[in-house]
Amino acid sequence: MSPGKTYTLITGASGGIGFELAVLMASKGHHLILTARSEEKLTNIARQLAKNHNIEAISIPADLSVEKERTQLINTIREKKLHIEILVNNAGFGDLGPFETSNWDKNHQMIDLNITALAHLTREFLPDMRKAKSGKIMNVASVASFMPGPLMSVYYASKAFVLSFGEAIATEIQGSGVTLTTLCPGPVDTGFQKRAEFREPALMKMMKPATATELAEYGYKSMMNGKRLAIHGMMNRFLIFTIRFYPRSFVTRLIMRLHQ
Repeated sequence: MSPGKTYTLITGASGGIGFELAVLMASKGHHLILTARSEEKLTNIARQLAKNHNIEAISIPADLSVEKERTQLINTIREKKLHIEILVNNAGFGDLGPFETSNWDKNHQMIDLNITALAHLTREFLPDMRKAKSGKIMNVASVASFMPGPLMSVYYASKAFVLSFGEAIATEIQGSGVTLTTLCPGPVDTGFQKRAEFREPALMKMMKPATATELAEYGYKSMMNGKRLAIHGMMNRFLIFTIRFYPRSFVTRLIMRLHQ
């Protein structure tokens, strides 16, 4: 580790959008710190990216929904004196089904990962970026951020937090040399659907999912340009624009039908 070297920290880097972002950013010369739960998979990814792109790629396995492991990740970065210039808060998951019959432990884990971990890492690394007057943060939200989501109530609510939080912090840090981008994908073809126990709902049939590669490229470009809010896809932007004109009760019934 040479003096002045900076790193990009990507959470949820073992698959989906996080993995594709790691590949893309390695190809552009960014040194990486990758974190996810799967130690073996993460180590192999880091080793391959370092070999293929002549960059430094460090793997630090952690379950970020667990405070102890999240703190250990932060401490390891501090101990190794690794300066985070770019933070990508990508890790997150959802669940499909009525809230009243849902598994509370899974809901709790979702809140801890989608909300608490994202806010914690942002709070931890933002001050150093501001001190350096340089840095970028990208928080991965969703088009779900803009509406309530019956049958995925906790997930939609967690992404609403990510959107509100991101827009607020972006305003707080305006002019500091640091930018925060909130990326809002629609349906994406990743392992997310499997973990959320999707059973081919109407939403996935109606809207063709984007690929994780497409999302990574769009998100990276938006982040590097300092864009505050990045909504991927014309159909998604149209959906978000039009729902504001409908009664909230109509929107929630529509979303519920799409998830069934």
